[in-house]
Parts: sequence; C-alpha cells; structure tokens
Amino acid sequence: VFCFSDPRTDPWPLVHSPLPVTLLFAFYLFVVALGPFYMRKRKLLKLRGLLIVYNLSMMTLSSYMFYEFLVTSILDNYSYLCQPVDYSRSELGMRMASVCWWFFFSKVIELLDTVFFILRKKQEQVTFLHVYHHGTMLFNWWSGVKYVPGGQAFFIGMLNSFVHIFMYGYYALASLGPQMHRYLWWKRYLTIMQLCQFVAIAAHSSYNLFTECSFPDGFNTAVFLYVLSLIALFLHFYYQTYTRGKQ
Repeated sequence: VFCFSDPRTDPWPLVHSPLPVTLLFAFYLFVVALGPFYMRKRKLLKLRGLLIVYNLSMMTLSSYMFYEFLVTSILDNYSYLCQPVDYSRSELGMRMASVCWWFFFSKVIELLDTVFFILRKKQEQVTFLHVYHHGTMLFNWWSGVKYVPGGQAFFIGMLNSFVHIFMYGYYALASLGPQMHRYLWWKRYLTIMQLCQFVAIAAHSSYNLFTECSFPDGFNTAVFLYVLSLIALFLHFYYQTYTRGKQ
C-alpha cells in the first residue's frame, strides 16, 4: 500500500522534507569519522555534570513518551493485532501523532550519545552497531512520522521508550563515577531486555503480513527486516561481551 504524507505532521519541525535529517546524518557521520582525530592530541573531557543532566533528562523524556503511548492507545481502544492509523484531527488522533513526533525527535537528541563518547575518548564504544542503530532510527522514525504517525507504529515507540527508561537510568548511575560500578551488575539484563523488545516487535510486525490489516505492508516489512538486523547485531554483541568475554 502506498502512503501519502500525513497533512497533520507535514508542517511540524524536521518532517516536511528529508533534507534536514539527511544533512544531520551526514554531519553525524562527519563527527564519527573525524571526531577521534580531533581529540587525539587533546585532553579527554569528563563531562560528569552534563552527562548526569543529559541522562536524567532522557530518562524523563522516555518515561513521558511511554506514558503517552500507553495511555493514548488505551483511551483510543488500540488493537495490538491490527491498528490502522487514525488520520483524523480528533484529540486522541493528534495526541498519538504528537508523541510519535516526540519519539522521532528523541532519536535526533540521542545522536549526542556518540558525541559524548568521542569527547570522553571512549572510541571503543562507537561501534558499527552503535552508529548503525542511531543513524537508521533517525530515518526510520522520520518516515514513520511523515507517513504513519500512529497505528501499528505506536507499539514500537512504546516498547522502545520503556526500555530506554532503564537504559538511561543505567547511564545516569554510571555517570556518577566508579563508586557506582558495583550497582551496575544488571547491564547484561539490559541487553536481554533490548533483545526481547526486538523479538516482540518482529512478531508484532510480521503478524500483519499474514493477516488483513489496513496498515501499509511496506512499513511492516521494513520494520520486520530492520529488526532482524538488530537482533543479529545485538546477539553478536551479547556473545562478544558476556559469553566470549567470560571464556
């Protein structure tokens, strides 16, 4: 099913044209490529206060988005099996479109994760998985907000926001300093939670490929294939970090 851009979200910031997010992504790759060379002969920045504020802010934003996705879907009687996009300008339809935009914008903000790693000379954290995930989510959710802000897409945003509450909570604790490391034993379970999220999204999007649902098959197919790539990359990360590392 071919989708036309949603007239409700089209005038919203960064949505109308793909040019702004494309330029942003190009600048992001520029920073990833040249940032380490810039920092090579410079002293690393600790950024402790900034990181605490940033991670707590992202944790708060994730909590807000999870609440909005959950409550709006309940109030509007969303189906977890098949939910077309409500393109009306009803209060609940606009509320869901709005939180979808905030979720997309959160992916813009999250590009700062990489910048902070580079400024702190933690280049080993800027892996292919890290850059691939941050860059692709930017484009995925730009297209989501432009064409299908709501419907089946709400499930992805809701689950991801829930996981990010814990992820940025973990980062906030870690940014407090080495004395907190003994309280961060649950990093492995955070990765497991992320993997469970991807499996749930794969099951959710693939179900509609075999049933009649007036949500674009193209989007469900793209989500399913993308999530398979994340499952493969995160399983490799899990093996390298927790299994092979222990051996």
